[in-house]
Amino acid sequence: MAYVINDACISCGSCAGECPVSAISEGDGKYVIDPDTCIDCGTCAAACPTGAIEG
Repeated sequence: MAYVINDACISCGSCAGECPVSAISEGDGKYVIDPDTCIDCGTCAAACPTGAIEG
């Protein structure tokens, strides 16, 4: 199952820069993860300063 970004996202972009497959993009009010591209590596969750990314 792909990782998901919840409403705690502050749109800082830390996760997008860390994603090795570029599955994260800026959405409407928060960043979003493309579930078809996500490889479930968890790098984004480790980079998130607010803990907004859940796997």
